[in-house]
Amino acid sequence: MNTIVVRLLSTVLVAATLAGCGFQLRGSTGQYNMPFQSIYLAFPETSPLGTELKRNLRAGDSVRIENDASKAQALFDVLGESRGKSILSLNSLGRVREYSLSYTLVFRVRDANNRELLGPTEITLRRNIAFDESQVLAKESEEQMLYRDMQADLVQQIMRRLAAIKPL
Repeated sequence: MNTIVVRLLSTVLVAATLAGCGFQLRGSTGQYNMPFQSIYLAFPETSPLGTELKRNLRAGDSVRIENDASKAQALFDVLGESRGKSILSLNSLGRVREYSLSYTLVFRVRDANNRELLGPTEITLRRNIAFDESQVLAKESEEQMLYRDMQADLVQQIMRRLAAIKPL
């Protein structure tokens, strides 16, 4: 009984100490310290990924999104963006049982003097989705939801990589 109480008290003491000192995992607040004050994003105007990345960058106080590349300290170049869907498994009748969805983005970041801050970087995300012929509309909706989830995950990965850039 005494050892349980001692363990419980020591656990509470450690948790209170960590909470009291302001300890937080880096990026856990959703705020990142970017090594530049302005950025130009080379996404098409209708790109949902570009819109979400802009929204996340604007959420922080330190970065301006420039519409003119010549005014930006950093240039985010999209080298490729693609979504894919491939058959992952078949049932005993040869019909699709599972698909594998993929979302790939290839990008680089340059400074105003055209020097690479981050070389060509590829991020590929994959999600598996079960398929049922009797629920085609529901599965299409689930597929779109998975792509939106991958897009949000991709934006967070981009934000972390932008924050990790070492200024020249």
